[in-house]
Amino acid sequence: MPAYGFAHLRSRRSHSDVVEYLERIQATLDPFSGRFVIHGPPAEVVEGTWPGSMVLIEFPDLAEARAWYGSPAYRTILRLRTDHIEGDLLLIEGVGPNYHPAERARTLRAEADRANRSTP
Repeated sequence: MPAYGFAHLRSRRSHSDVVEYLERIQATLDPFSGRFVIHGPPAEVVEGTWPGSMVLIEFPDLAEARAWYGSPAYRTILRLRTDHIEGDLLLIEGVGPNYHPAERARTLRAEADRANRSTP
């Protein structure tokens, strides 16, 4: 199942360290088959607010995403970004090609029904 590194970058400052980070990050992703899907364009916000920009990196699975984030190569360049850009990074597993939200709804409904039956 694919996994993703999702970053919400709330503040960005131009700095030579950030440029160096951008120059070096792909080499850290390649051994883990990571690839950029979204890389910071302004988003069209249609509900709510979204301060900042986003980055989405796809990996073959969660193990590869975790291995990339913990790799010595990535850890070496991480401060080049975090010292100058405020944000959050999440690693999250995606859904498979046969995913259907109705199945998730059935699971949630069953959990709610069990909880309601056990509540006096």
